[in-house]
Amino acid sequence: MTAVVIGVGPGLGLSIAHRFGREGHPVALISRSAARHSGYLAELSAAGVRAESFTADVRDAAALRAALDAAADHLGPIEVAYYGPADLGGAIPRLDTVSADDVRAAMTGLYPAVDVVHHVLPGMLDRGHGTFLIAGGLGAVRPMPMLGPIAVLSAALRNYAVTLNATLADTGVYVGTLTIGGLIERSDIHTRQTSGRPAPFGTLNPDHIADAAWDLHTKRDRAEAIFSVFD
Repeated sequence: MTAVVIGVGPGLGLSIAHRFGREGHPVALISRSAARHSGYLAELSAAGVRAESFTADVRDAAALRAALDAAADHLGPIEVAYYGPADLGGAIPRLDTVSADDVRAAMTGLYPAVDVVHHVLPGMLDRGHGTFLIAGGLGAVRPMPMLGPIAVLSAALRNYAVTLNATLADTGVYVGTLTIGGLIERSDIHTRQTSGRPAPFGTLNPDHIADAAWDLHTKRDRAEAIFSVFD
């Protein structure tokens, strides 16, 4: 059964692909640009992972649904759907200066996660098993003023995941969230913020987070795993 990595990048997304692919899942990679897909696929192939890539901007609901359908058609029914919010880039305003429009713009990172669940969940329920994994930020559980409206998005993603976990209890479908605080090594944000300089604070190994994602998927004994360089 297929593991879909939505919002794949060179950090955590690719580590998730390796981890689930190593366990025998064919992997579908989805991101808004195909520019780096060939490199990702070559790396996964060298590791013995069957993978294909699909292009969709997750904020385009129709394109996202089409990519999910294509992944299932090419690789088999979706067993695991991992959603990693996009690197929004740019300056982040202080929360005490933002308008409702700023918050609405940040919250566009939530709606694709809902679209993924809405589209994929019926098939999982029919089969009686499946997993959704949603990555979010530490601002969901710890005040982090530097995140501005992104902290509001993180809280919404986390609440959606943990509430959906409870909603789907006893259905065979599991939902978990990866709550992440710190620069993820090899990620685009890490590369941009370091550029040959030491990281301003500690970093997180994406392979370790991917291992925890696998544990959430297999053990289903909790709804959340937290990773923080601030504790």
